[in-house]
Amino acid sequence: MRFLLLASVGLLTVSVPAAPPGTWSARLAVDQFGYTNDTPKVAVIASPQTGFNAGQTYTPGATLEVRDAVTNAVVFSAAPTVWNGGATHAQSGDKVWWFDFSALQRWGRYYVYDPSTDRRSSQFSIHYAAYRDVLKTAGRVFFYQRRGFAKQPPFTDPNWADGASHLGANQDPAARLVTDQGNAATARDLRGGWFDAGDYNKYVNFTFSPLSNLLFAYQHNPVIWGDDWNIPESGNGLPDLLDEVKWELDWLLRMQQANGSVLSKVSSLGFNSASPPSADPSAIYYGAASTSATFCAAAHFAHAAKVFASVGQSAYAAQLQTAAVNAWNWGVANPAVTYTNAGFSSANPEVDAYTRDMFKLCAAIFLYAQTNDSTYKTYVESNYTSSHPLQWTYWYAFEAPLQDALLYYASLPGATTAVVNAIRASKQSSMGGAEFLPAWTGRTDAYRAYVKDADYVWGSNQVKASAGLIFASQNIYNLDPANRANYAAAAAGFVHYLHGVNPLTMPFLTNVYGLGVTTCANEMYHAWFGAGTVWSNALTSPNGPAPGYVTGGANPTFTPDGSYAGPPLVPPMNQPTQKSYRDWNVSFPENSWQITEPGIYYQAAYLTLLARHLRPPAYADWQTGQGLSGGTAATTANPSGDGTPNLLKYAFGLDPNQSNAALLPQPQLASHNVGGTPQTFLTLTFPRQLGAGNLTYAVEVSGDLGASWTVVCTATGTANASGPGFVSEVNRGDVRIVTARDTVAVTGAARRFLRVRVTMP
Repeated sequence: MRFLLLASVGLLTVSVPAAPPGTWSARLAVDQFGYTNDTPKVAVIASPQTGFNAGQTYTPGATLEVRDAVTNAVVFSAAPTVWNGGATHAQSGDKVWWFDFSALQRWGRYYVYDPSTDRRSSQFSIHYAAYRDVLKTAGRVFFYQRRGFAKQPPFTDPNWADGASHLGANQDPAARLVTDQGNAATARDLRGGWFDAGDYNKYVNFTFSPLSNLLFAYQHNPVIWGDDWNIPESGNGLPDLLDEVKWELDWLLRMQQANGSVLSKVSSLGFNSASPPSADPSAIYYGAASTSATFCAAAHFAHAAKVFASVGQSAYAAQLQTAAVNAWNWGVANPAVTYTNAGFSSANPEVDAYTRDMFKLCAAIFLYAQTNDSTYKTYVESNYTSSHPLQWTYWYAFEAPLQDALLYYASLPGATTAVVNAIRASKQSSMGGAEFLPAWTGRTDAYRAYVKDADYVWGSNQVKASAGLIFASQNIYNLDPANRANYAAAAAGFVHYLHGVNPLTMPFLTNVYGLGVTTCANEMYHAWFGAGTVWSNALTSPNGPAPGYVTGGANPTFTPDGSYAGPPLVPPMNQPTQKSYRDWNVSFPENSWQITEPGIYYQAAYLTLLARHLRPPAYADWQTGQGLSGGTAATTANPSGDGTPNLLKYAFGLDPNQSNAALLPQPQLASHNVGGTPQTFLTLTFPRQLGAGNLTYAVEVSGDLGASWTVVCTATGTANASGPGFVSEVNRGDVRIVTARDTVAVTGAARRFLRVRVTMP
């Protein structure tokens, strides 16, 4: 099937939203960012029985509605279903009903409405790209966490601008060994990297989870990552996720010594800080090398070498591979060098012997994947059974990087069949445990994202995201295909929990009101955005915190410092497990960091889980989302009557139900440099879809509108556009924006014509 882009004029209808009925209620919890078509859509209606909101009981009506947020028209209605026979859910203290509107597939913006009580939920989207903007916002948090790099417009809103931090005298460019502070000869340039969490320190071992997650996030779904996050590297041809990863990797490379060993940390002597980060004058020191830090870095270097090689960064990949091999060799020769943290009062990043061995196992896995050297394969296959997943046949949310590495090894073509089968069988056996597939199919968690009570700890939002990834990995590695839909739905449940389907009815991301949510985390414990600063609170402070940080999450183990003499901090104290959260950032002695401090590990786990739920739409997705069926769904159909068939509307991202042919890409005259001389060419810029089905876009030119047309640029699938008329391609993740031109400059009265032919197999 093929069509030519033809220009025509139509009318574009602009709708003005009408005022919605009723009042917003925290009792109707939805994913405030939205839902994709292919995951369950279930609102959770709660009547609190215990906890801080126990007086806010609620009983929904017999029928609930989903209404269009623009017209307020009812688009779906059904009865809510009581959870567990009306029992109170112990982890939340709520009685709960589920309202399932999964049958609603039409793209749009909606809200749930209870006509019996005149109450409504937050608005949400149903769309294949429902999470596109929050993915970018959460990804940009790593930019805000950059150490030694200015955050200035146009790469940030002025509210969160700051100069480069920790570049002064006695700071990162000349950090000294903490155990020999007076010796200038120990000075090393250790610039870069990300702030680890709400403080400004950096620890090699604490990068194990975030870098592993982010590298796998790219590997498992490379097509969704755009080059348009508005960071300084945007537009350089490398997905911005990998630009951020490279920022951290470059710091790790500076932490490596000439003998291959890797230093343990870069820090002030304590948890010194200032707001903003550029105001921090603290002297900076580094900790000595250790075996654990060296194997941790070796794993990252080898893993990243594979990823960067896959995107054409061959020189950087080679540098990383060399660094990985050197680190491995030093670690093998020095198997038990432990780091004592002497001289520091900030955190000690040293790990136990088991974790150090698992760092080494992961390093061997990624080195084998990159080099195909049998030395590493032999080590993996001689030692993989010493890992907890194989020893226990239990895969849980606290060893995600190790588990991911094992499954990745089992996917490598050279791995021994018996080892592959053992790893896969262990994972599948674990999924049959009570807290995994049976917890999902048995509706164990009223809020649809079950982890056991003991897993609600400091940083429970990372646990939640990691548990979601345990489900997602079933489908990534095609384990248990018969339950594929259950695993996808369960993984999505953890996304929805983090986005507001929780007893707080609150997305656990900071200051994301600009993305259309009703509620979110207004505060977090962070040295930059702390209490008393202009960044303290998203609603009451002049600036508020930067958007998109994932906070720590519910933590029933929270206790303030022993010196705290005020009344009990309720919440988070004395609450059901899922309500053990408080939106605040007061430091010592209240110790809010146990609840609201962010961390690069939380952020990366969330981002990786979210990435599993984005993909470009195939034509069938577009049909469903646009409400097309029967004859109106054909590629040749034209439901709006504007003369433009569905295939072209799909190809260029237009609504087939609107008369909008005037919005089709139109050729323009534009100046381009040829051999250093600006010349004018007929030029066309257009979006192209990357969804399954692989449309082909062929830009063609002619001098006479006759039968002879010459192709000057071709774009198909995920490969880059190319041809003599190719100008540029901007990667926005789910779509790419292509600019192509004629190969003959416009001169005098010469006639030139430009068109694009769209073909679908």
